[in-house]
Amino acid sequence: MNNQTLEKMKKMKLYGMQRSFKHATENQTMANLTPDELVSQLIESEWDDRHNRSLERSVKNARFRYKAGLESVDYNPERMLDKNLILRLAEGTFLKKAENVIITGSTGTGKSFLACALGNQICSLGYKVLYANTTRLITQLKMAKADGSAIKELARIEKQDLLILDDFGIQPLDAQARMILMEIIEDRHGKRSTLFTSQLPVQVWYEVIGDETLADAILDRVVHDAHRLDLKGESLRRKRKIQEEID
Repeated sequence: MNNQTLEKMKKMKLYGMQRSFKHATENQTMANLTPDELVSQLIESEWDDRHNRSLERSVKNARFRYKAGLESVDYNPERMLDKNLILRLAEGTFLKKAENVIITGSTGTGKSFLACALGNQICSLGYKVLYANTTRLITQLKMAKADGSAIKELARIEKQDLLILDDFGIQPLDAQARMILMEIIEDRHGKRSTLFTSQLPVQVWYEVIGDETLADAILDRVVHDAHRLDLKGESLRRKRKIQEEID
């Protein structure tokens, strides 16, 4: 009978429950549990299994640049990293308010790593996250405009609870890129959160966007309610390289 039960659980895709029931029967622990305890254990196992599989899918779909976690963030004082702000952001309340996040700093200071660490944390809370290199995403959307698939792609981006636009400002925007960025920001404004990382301070973004009117419209929607982190200190990549040479 137990084998039939296990097979039915498998067919119903109750994988967590199946593993728990199999473990209980093999180790003969079922006799030590009351019916209520057994049911609770099976439900808890199935809940955990579904949560873990959902998290794995979310992280995979996010396409993070780094496999980063907040426990690995370096709070060295020279980085001027506001730990309290990071912990508040990790709770995800900024998403409920559709607030944005801006992380700036020189190359190598860990902006992308921190963005991915926050993104992973947001995934664990059950939200949908998408990471993208800004230049690459805009290039892809230009191609989508050409083949007619842009509406579908923009709709997918709009549905993400958190969009991470990494390395914003690496290249100045041309007219089409400005309009694409405006579409993305307009679709998300007041509804979803966007996280930017950039080597450039925000006051230089007007020059990157290139058109004063569009720059005003975009930055008014992005910067007004944004949580801002400005990373300082020496390049972490350079420090790691020097340490590896010493070792």
